[in-house]
Parts: sequence; structure tokens; C-alpha cells
Amino acid sequence: MMLSPPITASEEVDATLAAQGFAVLSAEGMSDLLGAPQEALTDWLPFWDRLPIDRYLRDGGRYRYRRHGCYIVNGDEVRAVPHRPHWQPVEYNALHGGIERHFDPIEPALSEHPLWARWLALLAARASALKGVQTWYVEAHPFRIDTADGIGRPTPEGAHRDGVDLVAVTLISRVGIKGAETRVFAAEGREGQRFTLSQPFSTLLLDDERVIHESTPIQPLAAQGAGHRDTLVLTFRAVGFQGP
Repeated sequence: MMLSPPITASEEVDATLAAQGFAVLSAEGMSDLLGAPQEALTDWLPFWDRLPIDRYLRDGGRYRYRRHGCYIVNGDEVRAVPHRPHWQPVEYNALHGGIERHFDPIEPALSEHPLWARWLALLAARASALKGVQTWYVEAHPFRIDTADGIGRPTPEGAHRDGVDLVAVTLISRVGIKGAETRVFAAEGREGQRFTLSQPFSTLLLDDERVIHESTPIQPLAAQGAGHRDTLVLTFRAVGFQGP
């Protein structure tokens, strides 16, 4: 049985995020903040069908597909920066940290979609409400985790922080799978919650300084079937992009 996420109303999201270190917005809540109907976001779905394989998985798996893009957000101004590698320190990603990972760039048609910049700006505003108004260095990661090998791992590195100020995880779709339970724990203490994102475009916001997070593996619903889980992960950092 899937546990429903604790949904926060859009007008209460900043207060909830500040109080408990995370908040979940429904698709309707995100639509309210975006000022556009949910249906307008379905234009994004085909881009996840064209994600290339992640060549850097150190567990030998071939279950993850992704692209990567970087942006600077200052208020409502969103600027793409020249394509650059993704890098994390080993203290935040023991499995894949310490190496430059060169992923294919986000397709221009997605980055230039009229709602893409608005999506980044509205989430950067949540980071500013949490940490103070400033310029945000944003990394965007469209992911697909599939079950072609029988199991897929959304977070092969385990429960972790990302070394940023705010993390936003948006469910794009889940098809023919079970699993992918989200687990959020206090970085200092024993408090934690578990739930499953199931509504497309519902979004989990995480204060990366205060909480750690993970998602459990996925398996196909049918014994001989296939399935996948698509997400968009955005990270917001105030002092520049991470690099070696």
C-alpha cells in the first residue's frame, strides 16, 4: 500500500518548508504558483522518452537515463549557462562523488519552453523565502529510472544530502511500477516521514541543510512487464555551482 504524501497548500508552502525542513506541493498547488494549467506541462513528457543512458553508474546498472543543464536565476530572470559537467564532493555522494560527470545537455526545446523559466523562477523564490533573497545557481536533472533489468534504483547512493540549499523533486510520471517510496529524515535527530509521490507534477521541496532523503528501488508491477519512473530534480545553491 502506498502512503499518500502530506500535501501543503500553495499559500503555506514557505512556512511549512521553514518549519519542518520539507514540504510537498500537489500538481494543483504547483499550477497555482506557476499561474498556468497543469495540462500545459504535458508538453514536457516526450522529452523524458529521449533521455540517454547514464554511463557513470558504479553499481554496473543500466536502469538510469538522464540529461543535465545549469542556470542562474535572479528573481524572474533565468539565464542558461554554457554546458558544464556535474560534480559532487564525496562527502555528499560517496558512490559517484569526486568525479566530473559529463551528461548530455537538456534539449533546447525543453529549456526554451515558455513554462520552463517560470518553473525555475517559482522554485527559486521558495529558496529565497527559505534562505534569503539572492542569486541562485540551479542544476536541472531530468531522470528516468526503468525496470528493464528487473529493478531500478532512484538513489543508488542511499540516503543523502546534495550539498546545496534547496532540492526540488517533481514527479513527471510513473508507469507500470511498484516501489519508489520517498523517505525524508532529519539530518540531526530521529524524525522522519515516508510516502510515495504518485501524482504527475507533484513536487517535494527539501531544505538540504536540515534533511536527508532517498527513494526506494522500483520493480515492475507485472512479472514479465516493464515500467519506469520519470522525475525532474532541481538543486538551488547560493554560492555558485559545485566543482572540484
